[in-house]
Amino acid sequence: MIYSFGGVKISNFNIRKINSNELHLLENFLYEAIFQRDETRLIPRDVINQPEVRVFIEDFGKPDDYCLVADIKGKVVGAVWARILSGEVKGFGNIDDQTPEFAISLYKEYRNIGIGTALMQDMLKLLKEQGYKRTSLAVQKDNYAVRMYQKVGFEIIKELEEEYLMVCNLAT
Repeated sequence: MIYSFGGVKISNFNIRKINSNELHLLENFLYEAIFQRDETRLIPRDVINQPEVRVFIEDFGKPDDYCLVADIKGKVVGAVWARILSGEVKGFGNIDDQTPEFAISLYKEYRNIGIGTALMQDMLKLLKEQGYKRTSLAVQKDNYAVRMYQKVGFEIIKELEEEYLMVCNLAT
């Protein structure tokens, strides 16, 4: 598939549903999704085992779980996934038990070339086709990705101390 960003055509990646034998990759992408303010002092990887973080991937594959990946010549370089987090432990961007919450990440060397935007757009389309009315996410205020989320249709609905709670209405 060919994607165009700012007049530049990117054709060397494919967006597809994740295969069941690739679900283990979500651990890597969950860690990559964590905003690292200081690249010289990275948050320890075991942070993904905290219940409020782990909930984004634990037992992934339920009926309301969706995941798309960016694949370059057989290598998965990014993922976007959404799921309804309505159990005892909720996601940071949870707004209710009807709204899937978004997570997205790419390996560092594949960022800022349009792959993330393409993943987001395809996931929004998929969720709309599945009948969801909206989707949500939480993002650190100083995360550069805020602009990408706004570009694809997310709006800030609540400002917390360090984060924005954002929603994308899919019904329009």
